[in-house]
Amino acid sequence: MNYKNHFTKEGENLSDMPWQEYPRPQLKRESYVNLNGKWEFALSRCEKIPDEFPMQILVPFPPESILSGIHKRKKKREYLFYKKKVVLPPKFIKDKVLLHFGAVDQIATIYINGIKVMTHVGGYLPFSADITPYLKNENVIVVKVKDTLNRDLPYGKQKDKRGGMWYTPVSGIWQTVWIESVSSDYIRELKITPTLDSVRIQVDSLAKTKEILIKTEQGIIYKKFEENEITISIHQPKTWSPEQPYLYEFEMMVEGDRITSYFALRTLCIKKVNGISRLCLNGEPYFFHGLLDQGYFSDGIYLPADVKNYENDISTMKELGFNMLRKHIKVEPAMYYHLCDKLGMIVFQDMVNNGHYFFLRDTILPTIGLNRINDSLLFRTKTVKDNFRKFTKETIKVLYNVPSICYWTIFNEGWGQFESDKMYELVKQYDDSRFIDSTSGWFCQKKSDVDSKHIYFSPVAIKEGSRPVVLSEFGGYSCKLPKYSYNLVKTYGYRFYNETGKFQEAIRDLYLKEVIAQKKKGLCASIYTQVSDVEDETNGLLTYDRRVLKVDKEEMQKIAKQMLL
Repeated sequence: MNYKNHFTKEGENLSDMPWQEYPRPQLKRESYVNLNGKWEFALSRCEKIPDEFPMQILVPFPPESILSGIHKRKKKREYLFYKKKVVLPPKFIKDKVLLHFGAVDQIATIYINGIKVMTHVGGYLPFSADITPYLKNENVIVVKVKDTLNRDLPYGKQKDKRGGMWYTPVSGIWQTVWIESVSSDYIRELKITPTLDSVRIQVDSLAKTKEILIKTEQGIIYKKFEENEITISIHQPKTWSPEQPYLYEFEMMVEGDRITSYFALRTLCIKKVNGISRLCLNGEPYFFHGLLDQGYFSDGIYLPADVKNYENDISTMKELGFNMLRKHIKVEPAMYYHLCDKLGMIVFQDMVNNGHYFFLRDTILPTIGLNRINDSLLFRTKTVKDNFRKFTKETIKVLYNVPSICYWTIFNEGWGQFESDKMYELVKQYDDSRFIDSTSGWFCQKKSDVDSKHIYFSPVAIKEGSRPVVLSEFGGYSCKLPKYSYNLVKTYGYRFYNETGKFQEAIRDLYLKEVIAQKKKGLCASIYTQVSDVEDETNGLLTYDRRVLKVDKEEMQKIAKQMLL
């Protein structure tokens, strides 16, 4: 197969110390040692830590990526081993030293100075280890990773035999690795729940007394409290929206710790307007004009070369008139969501699928209209179900404080789907402040906040119902630019164009002749496929390497103006 390896502009100028930004914007403290950069690296069929590490890898890029310096896929039964020598700065150590990983795919075991500290399972969420008891003057960190693409665990759109809508699998460390030192009473977590004029902040800390300073346009709000939570009213509040992405910055202090964070005032609800159910932002009907965002990059695969890549994607889509991105089957680093908060881009967040995908049942039959199925009868093992419930809960916990996330998608097109009505109730229990889409595409059951449709192969037409309607995937038109394409032989998309002018015209007609007419029937959100090309898929508005924007900004802004009327 003839594949091209493309660098983004940021990847071409990559430093040996990538991703130096503090990785957790909503719980930020001064104590910080970034461990990204060159690590020793080895592949072995033996799970014992090897004596020799013959390669170097650039962390935090997965070894399958160009940016890692390895650029090869491990064999099925190989373990990945990372090694780093670390000397902590003088006077750095307080009561505890914590080693943090943004994400490691799929099962990571951490060793400090030859002693096993912990094992973490799951490739998409952050985890930490208290390494205080194991430290010396000079320390050796070893990370052993097992990744067999176990379908019992979340795996997203990775597949051993990549192609079409399935992509090159990644493994190992793919987000920032870092160390911080904290006091025994440190602020472990915050849980932030806003209204339109107040905020409730729950604090996990052993400290008896907490202090908070909130910056507002009217001055500083200061509160001192001893409980584990506080509700604070905001005078002359400014709400958050894509049109006004206002963030309230605050500091929280206990005796031995101080963190900075932020929140936004915004609410979500469903109201009847002229007899039709509408999704509402801050109490008013709001149309969510969005794109599918896979989060893949030509040189880093799961992680872009620089945080600027995320910022450019978000800013460019906003310049085209979009106000929402559906983060598809992937959980991103916290910096991605921070930029959505800051720049004003709503996020519809998918859970990451596990279990097996069946082409006939999950794609072919629904595409031809056979999209009804009782998902309580779908065979899923107890392990698959338990893991999905566990990772769903953890995903919501990790992302709960993100203002830009307005919507949870539980299952997509039947992938790994089971008992979606029960899953709806479970997600509602964890977070009743956001919209919940139980079954994006098809196989809907009884419980969901929306009717969620995927329409690719027929004219866009919906039926008015009792719920708001979300066109959660459509379009997918392909415009392949060979100079910027990954696969020069195979092309994946749903309608094909050879030049950008005809591509733009087709997109315009799709919106103005089909989609816009559905708003009066209850359409509240539309999600075009997609932000960028990904491997075989050439249906992006951007090329895979982000070098070319295939659509005209002014034309897309005209479409947006009509959609948002």
